[in-house]
Amino acid sequence: MSEVLQLPIIDLSSPDRIFNANSIRQVFFLFFSFLLQFLGLDVEIWLFLVVKACIDHGFFYLVNHGVEEELFDKVFEQSRKFFSLPVEQKMKLGKKNHRGYTQLYAEKLDTTLNTQQGDSKESFYVGPLADGLNQWPLEEDLPSWRSTMETYHKKVLSVGTKLLSLIALALRLDEDFFQKVGALNEPLAFIRLLHYPGDLDSSSEETYGASAHSDYGTTTLLVTDGVPGLQACSLSLVCRDKSKKPRVWEDVPSMKGAFIVNIGDMMERWTNCLFRSTLHRVLSPKQERYSVAFFLNPNKDCIVECLESCCSESCPPRFPPIRSLDYLEERLRLTYGS
Repeated sequence: MSEVLQLPIIDLSSPDRIFNANSIRQVFFLFFSFLLQFLGLDVEIWLFLVVKACIDHGFFYLVNHGVEEELFDKVFEQSRKFFSLPVEQKMKLGKKNHRGYTQLYAEKLDTTLNTQQGDSKESFYVGPLADGLNQWPLEEDLPSWRSTMETYHKKVLSVGTKLLSLIALALRLDEDFFQKVGALNEPLAFIRLLHYPGDLDSSSEETYGASAHSDYGTTTLLVTDGVPGLQACSLSLVCRDKSKKPRVWEDVPSMKGAFIVNIGDMMERWTNCLFRSTLHRVLSPKQERYSVAFFLNPNKDCIVECLESCCSESCPPRFPPIRSLDYLEERLRLTYGS
């Protein structure tokens, strides 16, 4: 029986950005004794919450973000309409340039699983709007589908940009740090519509809706239809070995109107494992389940390297610098096998 994860709640709309200054007198993890040094002794509560959320969990809820409930409803409605189409019609928009439709069992996120069958989900990717590479259903088949996804992409990209500014401040960087290093200059931002059809599998193989993985980019902003299934791996070490077993899994419940935000691998690399990308998975649901993920990845040419404030002589960088696109392509190659 898994536990239910109690996640912090971050309010993106708080107008008083510096309030109720508190003194941090303890470091939560001995592995990061340098943390107090780069945060300073007096840290605003709202920054403290972001830092603690990223360190303790790698997951948190984001509320008052500015995306209307009506838009969420439209996105889920359009997602259901697309996935209800015949497979032959969906395959006409099969994935190219990491845009379009991926069919059931097309990927296996946990490449260590000794199974032949992939994850029991289907999906549709919508990438950056300006590069002309997206695939769209015909307007006569799904009216308003493209305009809904374009509106959602723009809205959530704006939310993600604001969130990265908050994370930069939590790291005691300039608010526009991620803009200055080029991460948000034409970022590789993707919507992924996800459909888990339910209890399809009758084989004896262990299958998941989405097997255990960490996300690749800086942050992921997720909304679900409320059907349970998402779980996060709970381990005590900040820079833990993701291959360590046995794993302890905790349920991550949805919160109406809130994004479930998790830290991705490139943010973990930037912060030298201070902010952790948490392993998570989706159990094969007994009933149909829909979710919508928004992956905020840096610009393809952005170099991701350890922040000076997150390393020291006693805690050197754990990862070499890497170009964002090179990292993404290697992770995708492992996931899809080509």
